[in-house]
Amino acid sequence: MTADKSLKLEGVYTALITPFTADGTEVDYEAFEALVDRQIAAGLDGLVPMGTTGECPTCSKEEKEKCISICVEKCKGKGVVVIAGTGSNNTAGTVKATQEAKDLGVDAVLIVNPYYNKPSQEGLYKHIGEINKVGVPIVLYNIPGRTGITMSAQTIARCYEDYDMVVAVKEATGSLDLASEIASLCDITILSGDDSLSLPLVSIGGKGVVSVLSNWKPERVQSIVQNALKGDFATAAENQKKNIKLLKTMFIETNPVPVKYSMYLEGLCQPTVRLPLCEMTQGSIDTLTDVLDECGLVTKESAQKKARV
Repeated sequence: MTADKSLKLEGVYTALITPFTADGTEVDYEAFEALVDRQIAAGLDGLVPMGTTGECPTCSKEEKEKCISICVEKCKGKGVVVIAGTGSNNTAGTVKATQEAKDLGVDAVLIVNPYYNKPSQEGLYKHIGEINKVGVPIVLYNIPGRTGITMSAQTIARCYEDYDMVVAVKEATGSLDLASEIASLCDITILSGDDSLSLPLVSIGGKGVVSVLSNWKPERVQSIVQNALKGDFATAAENQKKNIKLLKTMFIETNPVPVKYSMYLEGLCQPTVRLPLCEMTQGSIDTLTDVLDECGLVTKESAQKKARV
């Protein structure tokens, strides 16, 4: 485990889904292990278990720890970074979860802005300060659509400058203006939190993406991000154009519902999500399968055969 800003993040990091059994009562660990193996084989740069896409709010402490442990054990010695989601709206609880993840051997933790409480910028700064004391690299997570609050560029820069464990930010505000402002204020590593914005974000200095689509089609995300990081923006842009409809369709309903359903069509997991998330409407399923068919990934006929009754 790296203990300072020497942890350099760059590339494609998969925001892992958490596969459940058909009835949703248990984590399907066999499917999860197969997913992790598939990610490693695809050459992904890192895995992010128990984030938004992993449905962390509806997973138990034991489920979280087991999924994180599986990632750590399987990625050991393979150059694949494990960034565990440990953030919550309870500072003491986040510190405890972060310490536990550190003890499991993660390379870094993903700390979402506290939701519901609506802390001030000073509160956000102090929250990160407490987590910093644990001594594991921190990736800040700015996602106001889920939390109701945005960490400002100034607060991000302040955290980066004052706290030795803050190494990166997952920028999921959808604002390239904010990302540009962050880059102008400090040298923190910026990772896109939106698949469709990874290319423009790299063009202004970002270093990669925490991806949803790479759960299912890692090579499609890599074809955009890796070319952009090499400076081949023409090829990256061409690949972005080819995949933009697919990238957008993964969010026609609340993430991770569409990506889980897509993976289900290929037999990689059950489409099950836990309440209060629920299955897609038939209209969304029809839209999704139309796009997948258009992209040559799943035929409408095979999707209809696989559809749940």
